Amino acid sequence: MELKDKLQLLRKQNGYSQEQLADKLGIARQTLSKWENGQAVPELVNLIFLSNMYDITIVLGTNI
Repeated sequence: MELKDKLQLLRKQNGYSQEQLADKLGIARQTLSKWENGQAVPELVNLIFLSNMYDITIVLGTNI
């Protein structure tokens, strides 16, 4: 599963609209939409915030 898909799935599983989650993160809803559409990726600080909020770990993939 790609990051964009996982971000959308976690948001929906936790009952947040894009607007609600964007407000919690202090970002624009359009930014969150870009993450979920694969047009951009979250900065590390936002990934850490999301991992704490959703109680999940961050695993970095490699192409080695």
